[in-house]
Amino acid sequence: MRKGKRSQEGQYAPLPYAQLKSPAWRSLSGAAVRLWLELHTRYNGGNNGRLTLSYTEAAEALGMGKATVQRGFKELETKGFILLVRKGAWYHRRAHEWRLTTKPMQTAKGKVTATNDWRSWQPKKTERGSRMEPSHPSVVPFQNPKAKHGSISEPVRTISGAALGSESEH
Repeated sequence: MRKGKRSQEGQYAPLPYAQLKSPAWRSLSGAAVRLWLELHTRYNGGNNGRLTLSYTEAAEALGMGKATVQRGFKELETKGFILLVRKGAWYHRRAHEWRLTTKPMQTAKGKVTATNDWRSWQPKKTERGSRMEPSHPSVVPFQNPKAKHGSISEPVRTISGAALGSESEH
């Protein structure tokens, strides 16, 4: 056994703290995380950019439906964890080839460092709260609306829990 090497541990998938705390990672669905881990198990240190995993194979390996797998791949791509390097062809029985952006890649020109595209992904800002127009009050007015036929308006009375239901006369 060489110094510093632990033979019993085998390969592992490191998850850096910066990645785990990133908005991109935290927004991933469970299916996308499982797909990322499955792709990572196929990485051997020199095959990044040539990682193959078909939708059918992923669905069978992970116990998910093909539509869920397809959404997971799209999510990983959109959030910058993987890139499609080569599109597969069903009739030629060739699966898509993927690249993990968290790992370096060997090219004809040499080694390309990890791009970590997930670092630049940010969630889209969404509106929170009610979509009511400000002209429509969302609070009950203090007084009942004025009647059109001459009735006098009275203050709105609060209803206590004891006053609910019909009152019986004694």
